[in-house]
Amino acid sequence: MTVVRSLFSVAVLVGGMAACGDEAEPAAPAWEEPASYTYTLTSSEGERALIGTFRITVRGGEVTKAVGLDDSARRVVRQLPDQVPTLGALLEELEQARSDDADTAEARYAADGHPTRIELDWEKDAVDDEVRYDITDYEPAVG
Repeated sequence: MTVVRSLFSVAVLVGGMAACGDEAEPAAPAWEEPASYTYTLTSSEGERALIGTFRITVRGGEVTKAVGLDDSARRVVRQLPDQVPTLGALLEELEQARSDDADTAEARYAADGHPTRIELDWEKDAVDDEVRYDITDYEPAVG
């Protein structure tokens, strides 16, 4: 009986140690996208239209103003203004990538729960399908 109990203890210990080695992405803190806010988005990597650094204003849940802070972003704002996303749209893209079993669909979050980085890669071995969004200077509208 003691041998069985010892083997069980070892199995539990080894199983627990193995589980510690699996680092899952921490769950996103609870956050609800406000109707109005501003943020800076740096969109990089991959071969796609939405590349550059933007200062974005959202009112009533829609992008109402986007300022390109570099040449690439200015081109997007001029030619494809509907491509500039809200934070909610970025989170929807993250969830879609997860639903599609993308090889990478990760996010980092601020203490208040808003995303600060989203990284996507649908196929690890494919070229130019990566996406990286860095979100800074997030400010919910007052009032």
